[in-house]
Amino acid sequence: MSDTRTLTSKEVHKSLLRCASVKQPAFLWGPPGIGKSDLVQQISDHLNGHMIDLRMGQLDPMDLRGIPVPNKETKQMEFYPLDALPTEELAAKHKTIVLFMDELTSAPPAVLGSAYQLILDRKLGNYKLPDNVVIIAAGNRESDKGVTFRMPTPLANRFVHFEMGVDFDSWLEWAVHNRVHKDIVGYLTFAKSDLYDFDAKSSSRAFATPRSWTFASKLIHDDDDVGTMTNLIAGTVGDGIAVKFMAHRKYASKMPNPLDILNGKVTGLEIREVSAMYSLVTNMCYELKDALDRGTNTNDFHKMADNFFGFMMDNFEVELVVMGARVALRVYELPLQPTKLKNFDSFHSKYGKYILQATE
Repeated sequence: MSDTRTLTSKEVHKSLLRCASVKQPAFLWGPPGIGKSDLVQQISDHLNGHMIDLRMGQLDPMDLRGIPVPNKETKQMEFYPLDALPTEELAAKHKTIVLFMDELTSAPPAVLGSAYQLILDRKLGNYKLPDNVVIIAAGNRESDKGVTFRMPTPLANRFVHFEMGVDFDSWLEWAVHNRVHKDIVGYLTFAKSDLYDFDAKSSSRAFATPRSWTFASKLIHDDDDVGTMTNLIAGTVGDGIAVKFMAHRKYASKMPNPLDILNGKVTGLEIREVSAMYSLVTNMCYELKDALDRGTNTNDFHKMADNFFGFMMDNFEVELVVMGARVALRVYELPLQPTKLKNFDSFHSKYGKYILQATE
């Protein structure tokens, strides 16, 4: 796949939608844990569709082709297809059916043969795909050291191929909307390279990927002792990153309560540890969005936002201020009205050109 350009998840999203509009089968390549399956689900949601997830590496040829059953009238064998394949009845209930052939490169050659007919002819024996079915496949590359089989050239030529890379900005938007733990969002906003740490040559069983950070988010519990929490995080993202993350949490826990800042009770900052300050900024954005979701009235919300911008101007360097404004405006999409912010004029005068560059 060396001659294939690497795309961000947003670029892949747009390209997959275009393929879906003309029912062109598409193949999504990429290393493990970067969110390929989640992206296909987003495509299905965008199309108001229904996704069927076939794990091709776990199927055998009969699962796809079906079970042979004799027809007494015609005295011929008929194949009853896998019940997971979309029926006309199911297709009639949805605008689009996304048939997601995941792990296609892990499927043995005999399964690939059946998949080839389904992809090429949109039928398999007596079975035909409904007209509103869109085919998207995905798999790991041979260089990822997983269980993979080389895709036959005729089959590969039936797909439009996209190679997806790890993109922090796209992940951040996804993490915010999916409520990934704020300590993880804060840490990775500072240590972006730790979002993805997969090395195919490494023998480590645990390594950092967007997927494993999601696992870690579910495991974080403030009642756990430091040793237990470190073991849990190390078991998901690896020992080295776990140690750094736990050190970050230690400093972050000593920072002011974000709500106290937003409510004007705290205006200064004593601890200047960089990763903790990044976490504080993202946590303030999180609390602003949470206040909005709770139905806080417009005036009170803008008072909190005003304190947010005022605190950043008084305590942070330009880079951190710009990052905070970018997260608030672009990631959390906070509906801020400049006329309701007392600090807006001075903030815009000092940082406006940087904010504009960061949000373009």
